Amino acid sequence: MAVRHHLVDRPPAAVWSVLTDGTLYGEWVVGTSDSHPERGHWPETGSSIAYHVHVGPKRFGGRTVVRRVDPPRALELEADGGPWGTARIAFDIRPWGERTLVIVDEHPLRGLGGTLHNPLVDTLLQLRHRTMLARLAKLVERVTPAGPDGQERTGVRTTG
Repeated sequence: MAVRHHLVDRPPAAVWSVLTDGTLYGEWVVGTSDSHPERGHWPETGSSIAYHVHVGPKRFGGRTVVRRVDPPRALELEADGGPWGTARIAFDIRPWGERTLVIVDEHPLRGLGGTLHNPLVDTLLQLRHRTMLARLAKLVERVTPAGPDGQERTGVRTTG
């Protein structure tokens, strides 16, 4: 299993908003592009998005299906990478003060990835997750600018 975490400088609602927008998947998931809805209403359980997976010069079709959703705390996906097989990818979204701790846990399920799964594969997944979570954080922070006090701009005024 490859587990990695990243602290995002926005509240959980902002992270959840990006995670649950299937059209943004290709912007933060390493190796994917051209994401679009495939079945159902993302991120309802059983819904899916399709995209392209790039491995060097090769391009394959891929799809990801929502297996479990618990807004705004958890999102579990099954990614199908074609010849590489399928993987379970679970996101745990935790408030961390004014920020969000995102924990990703991925492991191969079936196919070539499951057959060849070993500590070296987990190391490669860790490297991929480092980049993926950094991209996710940058995207969340870009689409949800912080206000002058560092808080998310929500349009809601508070008094105090």
